[in-house]
Amino acid sequence: MQANNLETEVLVSLRRIVRAIDQHSNRLGKEFGLTTPQLLVLQTVANTKEQPIRVISAEVNLSQATVTSIVDRLERRGLLERQRSVVDRRKVFLVITDAGKDLLLKAPKPLQENFLHRFEGLREWEQHQLVCVLQQVAEMMGARHIDAAPLLDTGEITRGYLTPKTTPDLEPTGPTDNP
Repeated sequence: MQANNLETEVLVSLRRIVRAIDQHSNRLGKEFGLTTPQLLVLQTVANTKEQPIRVISAEVNLSQATVTSIVDRLERRGLLERQRSVVDRRKVFLVITDAGKDLLLKAPKPLQENFLHRFEGLREWEQHQLVCVLQQVAEMMGARHIDAAPLLDTGEITRGYLTPKTTPDLEPTGPTDNP
């Protein structure tokens, strides 16, 4: 294969990755009114018992302030509730509502779940090779220094955390099929 063809293949592959992430994010926003971080928080709360926000934030690798903002939105939509502990009234836990459970049953899994499942199926040397290549790509794109949460989602990085590419009422900002 000629160098020109290799360059084209690299750029096409990168574009496919970006579009797959963008399409998944926009589908999640349009069909379910959720961002990937919101879905992740909702899933984490559903899978844990009476955990405070700081535990949830550690679990999803987002700052406590970011998770608090996400919880506020999910609570306004009736998908999560804050409940005070009956043992220690100072403690507040997150609990998923029935509406939240229903939404989780319908919503697609976060894109990274499928990726991680397939990644874990690779041999260890292949996993290391893939990590090295992706780190090299990030370096080549001048993005290695950008702090990012382990989420496959489109959005802006603000103060080291993912800021979803949606307006406050969670409407996607535009079509995903633009080349």
